[in-house]
Amino acid sequence: SLPSPSLGEYQDPGHVVQPRYWVEFAEVVRRTRVERLWKFGFRNIARNTDERSWISNVVPNTAVGNNLPLLETRSALGYLLPSVMASFACDYVARQKLGSTTMNWFIAAQIVVLPPKRLIGGLTWTANPAADWLGQRVLELTHTAWDLAGFADDLGYRGPPFKWDPSRRELLRAELDAAFFHLYGIERDDVDYILETFPIVKRKDEKEYGEYRTKRLILERYDALAAAAGSGTEYQTVLDPPPADPSCAHPESTRPDWAKV
Repeated sequence: SLPSPSLGEYQDPGHVVQPRYWVEFAEVVRRTRVERLWKFGFRNIARNTDERSWISNVVPNTAVGNNLPLLETRSALGYLLPSVMASFACDYVARQKLGSTTMNWFIAAQIVVLPPKRLIGGLTWTANPAADWLGQRVLELTHTAWDLAGFADDLGYRGPPFKWDPSRRELLRAELDAAFFHLYGIERDDVDYILETFPIVKRKDEKEYGEYRTKRLILERYDALAAAAGSGTEYQTVLDPPPADPSCAHPESTRPDWAKV
């Protein structure tokens, strides 16, 4: 079986997953012609025994195998696209298209993804630009190791990675999922229904917490965002300190030699 990082390895900002095969970096640059220092793609294996079907992720600018088809965007807000695709809303759409265990390109082409123009303007629950409000949460969730410093740089952040804190991460994901449900224009009852179509997530939550915790957290954030939007007030995050706060990052002294400029 493939190695699965432990919690301690996730919490180590210098931990790097070691590949089985190696390709010279110059060859990677020549063949991919990627302008950014990171890539993102989706896993083309979608088994019914997995929690999620549409699984997208950000990786450093390295070579990848055929099981990770790469996606490309020329938008300045490209760093938000992986988080949109990682949302329950997007995954639900993908599941309606999937007829086997392979997430083929023709399925990926049918998935409804929020266009950049929906992420450029303001949000109804905050005075901050949408890209800033979403970007802070994406930054803390994604930049947890030094090898993704290039991704953080696109968000205007050049500090050390953020600590992998499971309790904060579930709240960050809940706020993002709730926000994307709103941006997709999905009503609360439909959000409730959509989350019930992820039985493995529900079963694992009930086994560990005695409740469908993921659903409760998302619906609570969905209601809080709706309340702030309805009253014209600023949404107050449940995270303390707030998302991407410098106090949540590792010390600069953890920067490895290979990450120094």
